[in-house]
Amino acid sequence: MAKSNVEITKYSGDVVPFSKERLIESLKRSDADEATINEVATKVEKELYHGISTKEIYNRAFAMLKAKKSYFASKYKLKKAIFELGPTGFPFEHFISAVLTQSGYNCKVGELLQGKCVQHEVDVVAVKNNHTILAECKFKSEVGGSCDVKIPLYIQARYQDIKARWDFKERHLEPAWIVTNARFTKDAHDYAACEGIYLLSWDFPYGNALRDRIDALSLYPITVSTLLTQREKQFLLSRNVVLCKDLINDKFYLDHLGISESRKQKILNEIKLLCHV
Repeated sequence: MAKSNVEITKYSGDVVPFSKERLIESLKRSDADEATINEVATKVEKELYHGISTKEIYNRAFAMLKAKKSYFASKYKLKKAIFELGPTGFPFEHFISAVLTQSGYNCKVGELLQGKCVQHEVDVVAVKNNHTILAECKFKSEVGGSCDVKIPLYIQARYQDIKARWDFKERHLEPAWIVTNARFTKDAHDYAACEGIYLLSWDFPYGNALRDRIDALSLYPITVSTLLTQREKQFLLSRNVVLCKDLINDKFYLDHLGISESRKQKILNEIKLLCHV
């Protein structure tokens, strides 16, 4: 069987033809050089078999990149790293707050706002130039998850209650935002478009999606690191060290973890490469 005709199994369970071109496009996000990308893609292609999962393809490509340079592997695992911010979703809210802060907003997480009928806790309140964004964060801890139309329906109801009491003379209120690390269903997109809700997901809107913003601002979560253990990452997240950039400024946390000086330097060097510091 020609490798171009091999069918692979996606996270959703759908079976689709393997595309070397799509694999190469995903590998480009690792910042690896062209020769490395082509070498990894060719090796992965040679190891394909009918029905292989996209997860297995990712794991093989990740291992090959890591063998070349840990920095390549860290950038490549960005999507998976976002899922590792769980399970509560609270670090994800801080992560979105950081993304908006780097875009010039003054942000607060978990702000209580009084609506016309009841009080609401808003995940992220972002203010810039007298304009306010109320962003709700919907974190999915499993790859393949999605946000259906019930999410924007619920968020819009809360937003309208807050808007009914909003003092527009003090600050302009932007349309509601919903942010997820997953994807929105077609019905969710249709309803949001009809009601004027701004959706931000892993790959939407095109060119300005969550992954594009992260790359543009070099705002990588600490979970991308291939040198930190899972226990060490959880320790840092529990102390609200969510971004790699945070760790550069708060590197004393690595001392609290008892990390040796030589290993600490390797971790910081990897992070500085990611953050272009």
